[in-house]
Amino acid sequence: MVTFLKAQGSSLAATLADFLVTILLTEVFGVWYAAANVAGVVTGGVVNFAVNRHWVFDAAEAQVRKQASRYVLVWCGNLLLNALGVYVLTRYVTANYILSKVLVALAVGWGYNYTLQKKFVFKQPDHVT
Repeated sequence: MVTFLKAQGSSLAATLADFLVTILLTEVFGVWYAAANVAGVVTGGVVNFAVNRHWVFDAAEAQVRKQASRYVLVWCGNLLLNALGVYVLTRYVTANYILSKVLVALAVGWGYNYTLQKKFVFKQPDHVT
């Protein structure tokens, strides 16, 4: 449970970075919301990897290249799910892009990211909490 809670804290920090970049690019610089979303997801991904590696999964001793390559695979799926989800909810459901981003971030974060990072990227056994 401790690892899960730490992962949620890491996700929160990454999400804040993601949202800050997305909203800043969209609202201040006039960048198209879908492109700004991708830039935000990239920023959040970098923050999330660093925090997860050093704090959440305490995996800084492992080979960074191997972890980073696995993380990139998972992150590409995350990026695709986020970009597609935000676009679909904003374009076809006509939700505000920020609401779309919140809903998609929650679904992808809990249903995809945590499990794959724990079991694949940082390879934590089930008995470690």
